[in-house]
Amino acid sequence: MIRRVASAAVAIVLVAGCGTATVTPSPSPAPTVPPKPSTTATVVPSAPPTPESTAAASPVPLPQGSEAVVLDPALFAGVAIDNPYWPLARGSHWVYSEDDGEGNVNRVEVTVLDETKEIVGIEATVVHDVVSLDGEILEDTLDWYAQDTSGNVWYMGEDTKELENGKVTSTEGSWEAGVDGAQAGVIMPADPQVGMAYRQEWYTGHAEDTAEVLSLDGSVTVPAGAYTNLLQTREHTALEPDVVEEKLYANGVGEVAATQTAGGTSIEKLLEFTPGG
Repeated sequence: MIRRVASAAVAIVLVAGCGTATVTPSPSPAPTVPPKPSTTATVVPSAPPTPESTAAASPVPLPQGSEAVVLDPALFAGVAIDNPYWPLARGSHWVYSEDDGEGNVNRVEVTVLDETKEIVGIEATVVHDVVSLDGEILEDTLDWYAQDTSGNVWYMGEDTKELENGKVTSTEGSWEAGVDGAQAGVIMPADPQVGMAYRQEWYTGHAEDTAEVLSLDGSVTVPAGAYTNLLQTREHTALEPDVVEEKLYANGVGEVAATQTAGGTSIEKLLEFTPGG
């Protein structure tokens, strides 16, 4: 998910259709090739990748573009979200600073709630994301995630509100898988590999984020600490074609830094992390 500064073995059916945070900008992404139409195909679980597998190999095909996915709730039932790059134990709490490059430094607080929401038959974990500036809330969002038995973390939707003087001014970007054609995406693959590309969310004209894995050996120093062996991704959305953001994820922590490398100069840094349990 590209934040707008206020700016499993899983069977699926595919149907075409204040420290220093330094992230070295990568070359601009090549144009995305739209998915080719195909007949409906059921994808069966495959064996986990081996060292001989290709760099972009995945245990299951990750969603691309506007492809429809039909998720089997049985393959999500009782599965905790423990992907090392996206751990969502209940009660976990992250605090970030977000410099928008225009003189404003927002505070971002992310909390895993002790709540779930049923979406397309799947119990999704609820995460509360609040962006504020000088104590005034600018954005208030509930995100919904679920992990399949392979370890992929699926993004099931979000209920987001932008506020001004305590009043909601926009809910643009809100979506829920299965509603009005919106499709779930993968926010974090089970086994990220360099070159791997995937859709994070899809609600035509409202939420069309994609991501690509750039490296597995990034490093960064932020107020929360110094991190190495980081997963580095590039995020992009066709809705804002000039905007590109790169993010760094630490094993056991999640996102620790994000830098806008095109279309702006926003920088986000992890200030503190409190694991839940």
